[in-house]
Amino acid sequence: MVENVLVSVAWPYANAEIHVGNLTGAYLPADIFSRFQRLRGRKVLMVSGSDAHGTPITVRADAENTTALEVYQKFHNGFLELFMGLGLTYDLFSSTHTINHFDVSQKIFLALKKNGYLYSDRELQWYAPSQKRFLPDRYVEGTCYICGYENARSDQCDKCGNLLDPAQLLNPRSKVDGSAPELRETEHTYLDLGKLQPAVVEFLKQREGYWRPNVLRQSLGQILANNLHGRAITRDLDWGIPVPLEGWDGKCLYVWFEAVIGYLSASIEWSKLNGNPDAWLEWWHGPQSQSYYFIGKDNIPFHAVIWPAQLTGCGKAFDELMGVTNPAPLNLPYDVPANEFMNLENQKISGSRNWAVWGRDVLTRYDPDPLRYYLTVNMPETKDTDWDWEDFFHRNNDELVATWGNLANRVLSFTCRHWENQVPDPGELTGQDKDLLAEVEKGFETIAVEMEGVHLRNALAEGMRLATEVNKYLDQTAPWMAIKTDKAAAARSVFTALKAIDSIKVLLAPFLPFTSERLHGFFGYSQPLFGKQFIDTIEDELGAHTALRYDPDGASGRWEISTLEPGRKLVNPQPLFKKLDASIIEEERKRLG
Repeated sequence: MVENVLVSVAWPYANAEIHVGNLTGAYLPADIFSRFQRLRGRKVLMVSGSDAHGTPITVRADAENTTALEVYQKFHNGFLELFMGLGLTYDLFSSTHTINHFDVSQKIFLALKKNGYLYSDRELQWYAPSQKRFLPDRYVEGTCYICGYENARSDQCDKCGNLLDPAQLLNPRSKVDGSAPELRETEHTYLDLGKLQPAVVEFLKQREGYWRPNVLRQSLGQILANNLHGRAITRDLDWGIPVPLEGWDGKCLYVWFEAVIGYLSASIEWSKLNGNPDAWLEWWHGPQSQSYYFIGKDNIPFHAVIWPAQLTGCGKAFDELMGVTNPAPLNLPYDVPANEFMNLENQKISGSRNWAVWGRDVLTRYDPDPLRYYLTVNMPETKDTDWDWEDFFHRNNDELVATWGNLANRVLSFTCRHWENQVPDPGELTGQDKDLLAEVEKGFETIAVEMEGVHLRNALAEGMRLATEVNKYLDQTAPWMAIKTDKAAAARSVFTALKAIDSIKVLLAPFLPFTSERLHGFFGYSQPLFGKQFIDTIEDELGAHTALRYDPDGASGRWEISTLEPGRKLVNPQPLFKKLDASIIEEERKRLG
């Protein structure tokens, strides 16, 4: 029986603002899933942080004539502001630039070395004579030798999704000055993926049947077509985690190798912050735990192939280096529900062209729940989707306001007005009343199945369908008319609707946490459905860093049908959602580009 759920969320590069495509691709679905699992009563650990060492940070620092540290800190703090505003309940959103992450990453390196999965070799790497240095892979662009895409990174092609051999890149050019680099020999440490391939293939075959087809296609399919080969895990860099070997000064762990280790290091950091340094073992050992990795499709190879290879290669050696009493292998990913991409007004989102809806900016004009709603109904779970401002306008007004918000507001307002802010006594329920409540109760099972499979769009659609059924029920029973001639009948209808709305509020809470909490308060509950987010300042040897944290204390939410009883005191409601004016469509479109 699953008791512990690890929710691992993609680590954003701290070099650019986050847009709606990023949010719907990884960050929001992780929060929806985590909130659901918490309501189910499971022990959830949702972790991530800023990727501070990626070469996108140093590229930006060079362009702005500043330091990588300053770039990382600026964008990291912006991420915290965005995630707080959107209600993303990270148990810990940290950073790769911490002493804890340095230590855990180096121990993973040493565990792999101890078990014989690392080797050293000399390789040709791009060197820029004009800059007198070796260039990290993201500093070099050129033509993909597989699909012909002309703006491929030297380590991965964003068009075909393949990992690339940098030395085979066609027409290479430096991103810094456009000069043509040359290949020079340098020594590096490699992860022996070829030796690990049989174990990785077996792991992936065990996931057939419930992993998304696009994930298996870019993992198992790619391995069977091309096989795995040794891949360098060090680079000639001065910004990152030092290689823990004698004589390797001036080299750091490659970011693709150490960033994924962040899921483990953040779990360990969270445990220390909570005063129980061994707590992380509950999520990383044993069959009672499942780990989910929420990422975009461009990150599939790293999370479905390379990270499982790293974990497999560690065996028990990492635990031994950590001083764990009963060393055991680390848990492999249970699911990697990677999403496709979201486009914008029928064009690919582009930060350089400002063709994007930026997260922090859009939150200055719209409440978080309407944004969460649209990002979920339009989530690219199986194919690319499109953010369209006219569609956003209609979804807000026709669905959130008309179907759900007005339903809750008019029933609560009517009840408070005619029964002195108390839930009325319904007397004996009719078959029609019982049928509605039974259908809503069934929704808990139906939606739970969809949520467990990470089919979030289907789950939200079912919750809104149930709201529509309550509206139909009220159209038929018409308590606003019955109150004039048969108050007992009106009371029965209102009680049934209140009970249904109270239940649907729970079903929608993972998607619409802010308005669900308000509605929870209108029903007279004193304890919140969820805990609280807060920003913490943490000191270590690298200095102070800020982190987003979640405190579950005081949360009362449960994944169960309403227990509403006659006589409960209600609070006069306020509208949950704002009706938008059609003028926002053209106003927002004018902001693009």
